[in-house]
Amino acid sequence: MEGEIEPVDCASASKPPRIEIPKVPDDSEKPIAIKRLKDVEICVPIVYGTMAFHLGRKASESQSHRWTVYVRGATNEDIGVVIKRVVFQLHPSFNNPTRVVESPPFELQECGWGEFEIAISLFFHSDVCDKPLDLYHHLKLYPEAESGPKSTKKPVVMESYNEIVFPEPAEGFFARVLNHPAVVVPRLPAGFVLPTPVPIDSVHEKGRGDTKNHPLSHWFMNFSEADELLKIASARQQVQAHIIKLRRELNMMNGLPPPPNPASGHDYA
Repeated sequence: MEGEIEPVDCASASKPPRIEIPKVPDDSEKPIAIKRLKDVEICVPIVYGTMAFHLGRKASESQSHRWTVYVRGATNEDIGVVIKRVVFQLHPSFNNPTRVVESPPFELQECGWGEFEIAISLFFHSDVCDKPLDLYHHLKLYPEAESGPKSTKKPVVMESYNEIVFPEPAEGFFARVLNHPAVVVPRLPAGFVLPTPVPIDSVHEKGRGDTKNHPLSHWFMNFSEADELLKIASARQQVQAHIIKLRRELNMMNGLPPPPNPASGHDYA
């Protein structure tokens, strides 16, 4: 994987790389206490990378390629529900090398001739995290095999897949993104009662920032298998939580004691 990111909580090479955001210190002393959900985590699968086209006859010594750097959802869903803005730090030789993108899709396009490392800083919404996450990606302009003429139609694509994990999220953040397609809740504690989700349309215009119909989507790499495994695990945990809740309500109606909690949130077949 590109980006020199150290995988977190990755027991084997078969597991996708994860970037775990540090837990927020106790904020109970703040003027307005924020309720956090213990033993819960939110996962946001993302892809960041570059795509470069050779300019062919239009190429010059200083501009041989047109390239795009971007951050997108792993399945091209709108990640603006979690990420507020993205800052791309280009090579100092560019005019205004610090580029800020305030809304999705988080991308920028440039022309140049050289390869270099791009620093990518993700800034989150206030109920998500108050510190940015820094990523690094190497802009690649030339394919590994440079035999024959350079193609102006087939780009050089370099992408990295990561899962950003938010442990013990704020209750408001959890409710806001619970049913959002760009977000996965891979683990729920035993007996956890799901809060009432906030309608997606009321927190973010549906489909406003997704990349499903992006002009370059034909060339995007497919990371859907890893993302689908996360969604299956999330769905199983949510179903189990609903079953436990219904059992408790049924027992209360019948005057019976509540069923015991399972020993772990991962004991289900």
